[in-house]
Amino acid sequence: MANGRDRREPVFETPATDAEALDFRLSPEDRAGGRMAQKRASQGGGNPSPRRTTRPKKAKRRRGGSFLSKLVYGGIVLCLWGIIAVGGIVAYYAAQLPPIDQLTVPKRPPNIAIMASDGTLLANKGEMGGRTVSIKELPPYLPKAFVAIEDRRFYDHWGIDPVGIARAIFRNLSRRGVAQGGSTLTQQLAKNLFLTQERTASRKIQEAILSLWLERNYTKDQILELYLNRVYFGAGAYGVEAAAQRYYGKSARNVSLSEAAVLAGLVQAPSRLAPNRNPEAAQARAELVIAAMNELGFITPGMTKTALGAPAQPTRPQGAGSVNYAADYVMDVLDDFVGTIESDIVVSTTIDPAMQAAAERALVDELNAKGQKFNVNQGAFVALQPDGALKALVGGRNYETSQFNRATVARRQPGSSFKPFVYLTAIEKGLTPNTVREDSPVNYKGWTPENYDRGYRGAITLRDALALSLNTIAVKLNLEVGPKAVVQTAQRLGISSPLQANPSLALGTSEVTPLELVSAYAAFANGGTGVTPYVIAQVKTTDGKVIYKRPSGGGLGRVMDPGAVAMMNDMMHNTFVIGTAKKAQIPGWVMAGKTGTTQDYKDAWFVGFTGSLVAGVWLGNDDGALTKRVTGGNLPTEVWHSFMKVALKDQQPVPLPGGETFQPGGTPVADAGASRGYPAPQNQDGWIAPAHNPRQKNLLERLFGL
Repeated sequence: MANGRDRREPVFETPATDAEALDFRLSPEDRAGGRMAQKRASQGGGNPSPRRTTRPKKAKRRRGGSFLSKLVYGGIVLCLWGIIAVGGIVAYYAAQLPPIDQLTVPKRPPNIAIMASDGTLLANKGEMGGRTVSIKELPPYLPKAFVAIEDRRFYDHWGIDPVGIARAIFRNLSRRGVAQGGSTLTQQLAKNLFLTQERTASRKIQEAILSLWLERNYTKDQILELYLNRVYFGAGAYGVEAAAQRYYGKSARNVSLSEAAVLAGLVQAPSRLAPNRNPEAAQARAELVIAAMNELGFITPGMTKTALGAPAQPTRPQGAGSVNYAADYVMDVLDDFVGTIESDIVVSTTIDPAMQAAAERALVDELNAKGQKFNVNQGAFVALQPDGALKALVGGRNYETSQFNRATVARRQPGSSFKPFVYLTAIEKGLTPNTVREDSPVNYKGWTPENYDRGYRGAITLRDALALSLNTIAVKLNLEVGPKAVVQTAQRLGISSPLQANPSLALGTSEVTPLELVSAYAAFANGGTGVTPYVIAQVKTTDGKVIYKRPSGGGLGRVMDPGAVAMMNDMMHNTFVIGTAKKAQIPGWVMAGKTGTTQDYKDAWFVGFTGSLVAGVWLGNDDGALTKRVTGGNLPTEVWHSFMKVALKDQQPVPLPGGETFQPGGTPVADAGASRGYPAPQNQDGWIAPAHNPRQKNLLERLFGL
């Protein structure tokens, strides 16, 4: 080599033997540092190695094959470690689940079907809001619609669908065709049954595990049926039956193809695709469902054309949805009769659909027409039979806006509508409708209540004083008989709210609910029997087993002597003749009742009755804001009259208890009672009416200087 530049190239000779061909030993220059060693030997004058073994060309090719083998081997090792890692992760999250051998599908919460008195459905209550339906009950295209849009390979995969996941990823990236998610129906069911709606990797792993378990333990149709009865459709509707009732007012067994397509499309985004809120988006989604069903051969081209040409039309709730107030009240009292509910039940109620609709319409129409003018925004209405059977209950102006049940929960001052309890106490002390008291100023320890018109009429009968709702007379009677006695009278008739035994009690300053006030008036309408309002007549399972049936009778027993009932009805009838309810009369009917207005026109009431029906109205504002001079004699009386015209239209007039005061046909006797003497109440059924106190006039003289 000259200056180390002469480079010796390796020479690959034909091997003499196969052993030489298989000689893979490295020469010095092939080893790391071989070239450097060669350079040092050249510079030092040393001779190169006397023997040089060269690598044949075939050996070089085998070196490349070795690298590929190592790459494959490394890949296999990585895959194995990956499988082990995934298995470990799956095992970890599986351990967070209940033991698989103990896993069971959670029991579906029971549905409570609330029926009207005529057997029609009022509402479905419970967590699901609809009964369980089997696939066999449904039209074939309904479950197929869900398969077409949510999981078209449902009958082919084993709970997890890699093909579906890949297709969903591709379509979502390319944004072509029907947008689909990667979850199968089985996975969606697993999430609904066992997991929260949390979107995390751990939840997806557990979802996959549970999906495999479902597929192993249930048939495809069973899984699909479970799914249809558990999936959420928005608006509080869980399950296809509840959704069909909610959006189309019919059973899922009767939905059309176009309606089925809307329901199937809805589960992707219940809030955004609700047909009653976003009909355009719901219909667009339904068209995609129909197209997918046609593509998969689930429906014929003719069915496709028909469905696309007749879009589904959701039902619009008629009125203000007040029937839900009645249904809520049923749910409030149901536990008292049936305890824990384990399965679907049917509750038969006393609610009359026609009366319920009439009550809602009367209240809502009045508020819509005059609410703004009189600054009154809310109201409540209660109607029941004299035996306490609830026929109509409206807890507010609009159930969708507010679910607060003002008829059963809200306590408000009843104003003058409380006065009958004061007068009844006085009657039981020996007074009569003909008893005369002086309408004059009152001053009790600095408290000076006045009449509505701030005028005074002098000597006046109790009959006229109640009809004209004179505050002075009511206060004087309250002090005469004692506020504690008045409290006891009201409680005896069914008032359960706390009452303050003070002088202002006579003016209705202690709060009550509309339901308890109307129920207390029922004793006047039925002849003196106290009632406990009831709404549930019978409860049975869906297979007909009776769980509860209301016994006959019941109530609070006799709370008034018949003579006292006759006198009170005589006085309260006068309210319709000369008093604050004159414009509420209905020809042919004998009616009685009492209006009520509270301080500064905050609350306005009217409770009235016939021998067959008792009804009461409250109007006011939830925040206690003052109305613009709403009194019991104007708006509430108008609402009551509108309702009664409808409710009594097909009924034969019946007399009020104590009807001897009135001529046949309902015409009051001229100046009835003016020339009539009323006997003091008599003992009856073990209840003793207080005796007449001959010293009452002396008491008045001491109290008021009369």
